[in-house]
Amino acid sequence: MPKQVTVRLHGALNDFLPPERRGTEFIHRFTGTPSVKDLLESLGPPHPEVELIFVDGKAVDFTHRVEAGSRVAAYPAFHALEVTALIRVGMPLPAVRRFVLDVGLGRLAGFLRMLGFDTLWRNDFEDSALARLSQEDARILLTRDLGLLKRAEVLHGYFPRNTNPSHQLVEVVLRFQLAPWMQPFTRCMACNALLAVAERNDVLGRVPAGVAAMHIHFQQCPSCQRVYWPGTHHQRMQAWVDTLRQLED
Repeated sequence: MPKQVTVRLHGALNDFLPPERRGTEFIHRFTGTPSVKDLLESLGPPHPEVELIFVDGKAVDFTHRVEAGSRVAAYPAFHALEVTALIRVGMPLPAVRRFVLDVGLGRLAGFLRMLGFDTLWRNDFEDSALARLSQEDARILLTRDLGLLKRAEVLHGYFPRNTNPSHQLVEVVLRFQLAPWMQPFTRCMACNALLAVAERNDVLGRVPAGVAAMHIHFQQCPSCQRVYWPGTHHQRMQAWVDTLRQLED
């Protein structure tokens, strides 16, 4: 016979619920003795997005077994909330913000590299490789595949709500407090390698003649040989970076 619990999800965790269950308590029926992690993920939210769980008013970890009649409340990460005295199920963010992205987020990967973040992306990454890299390299996994985010080995991850890459970048900057960590225009947007300073003579033949005549400052990727210079496109990108930095001021 099915059992039931009363559930309330808070904040951004409501994004994973159908509209009628958002922002309110609801009854959830289940069988067996699932962990609270499994129960919550069966409702939608992947565990990397959950920060705090209360069962009958007591903070618990993911392994807590849910009993019939319990009241379950789950919270996402709130950066302004002091939770050190409670049981945090969300792992502390890595000391160095590094990322790995699934195949559908290539443009977002380029934008993160533009900001200077070590960001792995390939268009042939398997889910198993993404989960492994996230765990072994302490990388934050970004994906719109909920099944991938729910893999047990994924410790840090996020599901970008928006499908527009520019808007996704804003989400990620805010969620992971990236403003203090930005080092814009230090990585190749194409392959992730750190850029090196290049002289004009080094890039002759690799840039248009007019560009070579007008500019003396260049950067070159030592891996793919792509060349960067501070043209009008750079000015637009710098203005965008300045806006992103102000998001957390």
